[in-house]
Amino acid sequence: MNSSFFGEMLATITERGRALLDRARDRRGEPGARSESLVELCEELLSGRGEASGAALAGDILAQYAELTIGPRIAFFEALANRFGHDPERLTAAIARWQANPTDKTAAVVHTAAEPRRQELLRRLNLAPGGTAALVRMREQLIDALDHREDLAAVDADFVHLFSSWFNRGFLVLRRIDWSTPAMILEKIIRYEAVHRIRSWDDLRRRIDPSDRRCYAFFHPALVDEPLIFVEVALTREIPDAVAPILSVSRDALQPEKMTTAAFYSISNCQRGLAGVSFGSFLIKQVVQEICRENPRLQTFVTLSPAPDFARWLDRERKSEHSNALSEEDRAALAGLDRPGWWQLVSAREPLQEPLLRAAGWYFLRARNRRGLPADAVARFHLGNGARLERLNWLADATENGIEQSYGLMVNYLYDLDDIEKNHEAYAEGREVVASNAVKRLVRKAATDVVPAAG
Repeated sequence: MNSSFFGEMLATITERGRALLDRARDRRGEPGARSESLVELCEELLSGRGEASGAALAGDILAQYAELTIGPRIAFFEALANRFGHDPERLTAAIARWQANPTDKTAAVVHTAAEPRRQELLRRLNLAPGGTAALVRMREQLIDALDHREDLAAVDADFVHLFSSWFNRGFLVLRRIDWSTPAMILEKIIRYEAVHRIRSWDDLRRRIDPSDRRCYAFFHPALVDEPLIFVEVALTREIPDAVAPILSVSRDALQPEKMTTAAFYSISNCQRGLAGVSFGSFLIKQVVQEICRENPRLQTFVTLSPAPDFARWLDRERKSEHSNALSEEDRAALAGLDRPGWWQLVSAREPLQEPLLRAAGWYFLRARNRRGLPADAVARFHLGNGARLERLNWLADATENGIEQSYGLMVNYLYDLDDIEKNHEAYAEGREVVASNAVKRLVRKAATDVVPAAG
């Protein structure tokens, strides 16, 4: 209700500001905003206006941007990169002042002068009604352009910098999703599910309605009814080692007195325009605390997570002549992965299990990407949230997607409430992968070299 009230109030202020803006243009004999170039409108927005007329102008800019096709959109990003960076003369003068008199005041002047103009532009665009959502969509389109335009990386860095403040965990609101949740939100849960596809409304109901199933989503006040992240939870008797029983159509709901474990089996990021923006650590801990309020008997909190980068990494290691991760014996055994339908043939699976799990242990404990972080993106998320790498599960996801991305491997990350902060600090400070002894024993040989892997 509050978000709706303030949204309506901002819209009213914006409409009044637009009337003021139009009258000012009429007095100056200027044409309407739609005949001006988008870049000129951005310069006008930065020139210093009252908030009412500024919000109206920001709305005009975002409306015109939304109508752009790919070519003009790229040209707009180029203008952000080239015309709305920092002012070199202003920055040079500020540095000279600080060098002559290095005080907090002159240092603040340097800080202000070093900020690209586009950051202030984005802040002012955010004042428009629906501005935050429009900027998230804009950044999504910028991400598409970055695939072949590395010169736009500085613009993307400014989006990430601002979004990291605007989407700080302190602003996020946790809400339970159930069958009484408005249909427009439930439709988005179906659309955004990124781990285990929701095939129908009945499938969704089986995941959120039974007494042993939960779903929670994080929302931001500026994106009304748009989930940022949602988490699907199965309340079980023990730590699950496969996803099929959790998603089974014919399963019976577990009685409350038999529930001991909360298993997070799907965590989906909903807004692609917020990719790479950290919502802070301990998001899962917040969900755990919410579940515990409803189910105080629960003792164990784990995930059943995919390993989306594992198959690609293992394929590279198998092709490498100098792999630190695979012995010659394991490399020969893993050739069985090339056999069509190997996961359906018992005789083909048996020689593969041990060498694949050994390779997976090496992958999670040793492999790093170019930035020195664990190679697996899901591992980075959970380790950063304070989890422990607990168990690697053989053929836990035998779906087509599970075989393609991880040869069926799934992972349990354990959230021990007494150790979450300690584990988080170990990862944040030293990039330590906190793991159980069972996982550590899977690593067959100590390796001194770190294998680079895309993550």
